[in-house]
Amino acid sequence: MPIIQSVERALRILDLFDEHTTELKITEISEKISLHKSTVHSLLKTLQKYSYIDQNPEDGKYKLGLKLAERGNFVISNMDIRKAARKYLLDLSAKTGQTVHLGILDGLEGVYIDKVEGEQSIIRYSRIGRRLPLHSTAIGKVLLANQKQDEIDRLILDYQYQNVTPNTITNEAVFREEIEKIQQQGFALDNQENEQGVRCVAVPILKGDNKVLAAISISTLVSRVSDDELAVFIDSLDLGCRQQADCQKYGF
Repeated sequence: MPIIQSVERALRILDLFDEHTTELKITEISEKISLHKSTVHSLLKTLQKYSYIDQNPEDGKYKLGLKLAERGNFVISNMDIRKAARKYLLDLSAKTGQTVHLGILDGLEGVYIDKVEGEQSIIRYSRIGRRLPLHSTAIGKVLLANQKQDEIDRLILDYQYQNVTPNTITNEAVFREEIEKIQQQGFALDNQENEQGVRCVAVPILKGDNKVLAAISISTLVSRVSDDELAVFIDSLDLGCRQQADCQKYGF
């Protein structure tokens, strides 16, 4: 497949920014992608012209532009699964009082594509568009566990286990045991593995051939939700997602 070098370089620049790295100097960008400053400058000015990159006039640092938010919202808002699941998310959040998420698999990560804040538990670390590790989030785990075995093996091969909390899974053997457990019980649990003080449970949304389309999770605060209450929430998720026939009944 032919690669257009200038396009690839521009995309590499955009990929440098995330929730931890929101602004960069041109020298930092140049060092990170190993390109001369003059080349980086031309790429940045082109991206800036079309609003994919913005520049802080006070310190000259670059950041992502609003055009990306516009394009991203357009993609997410036109996802059929998001439209189909919206009422279910609203009902589930109203029933449990908790924050619920809808996520999909994208490469080696999950991605939140919808979120409904709970009246009793506002989870502020999450946002639509946030990318999720497969090994430390309930949505990530359940999306992976419902892939075919050869795809699971491919995704796990050389997977990088970032250690986020003391509860985070950090090796392949334990991760495979977790995947088998999820396949048997039908849901995934993140017990403070991605965020201290937060527990999440997730189930898959399946289509006719048992292929996973997405996953729905309930996020809870450990300080407010007991083990018994969490078990009730897991049963609430069983209402429309764990079984293929139920998923079809709810229009997924």
